[in-house]
Amino acid sequence: SQLVESGGGWVQPGGSLRLSCAVSGFTLDSYHIQWFRQAPGKSRVAVSCISINGNPWYVNSVKGRFTISRDNAQNMVYLQMDNLKPEDTAIYYCTAVLRPESNNCAGLAYAFWGQGTQVTVST
Repeated sequence: SQLVESGGGWVQPGGSLRLSCAVSGFTLDSYHIQWFRQAPGKSRVAVSCISINGNPWYVNSVKGRFTISRDNAQNMVYLQMDNLKPEDTAIYYCTAVLRPESNNCAGLAYAFWGQGTQVTVST
């Protein structure tokens, strides 16, 4: 099982990036997917997740700015990030968990992790 993130980079405040997560080794439609991020010197935090039913969840600090989506046919998950702020600077990780009995994606113990992609927001 493998998750590979891409799409990170440097952007000025107010800019946009779209992160992609390519999934291989398992069937995406059975898994909840969550994006975490970890800023330098800070703990890792959950940013957004999408359930197997396509229901999204967002941490308050990104609501209205980030949009998560999934394409099960292509085994891809995306995180569209708009109006980026310097405090969004972090390494972003794509994670997955197999919990078909759960309707919610938030608060689960995510078992599979990608290697992360760096997002830097600065002038």
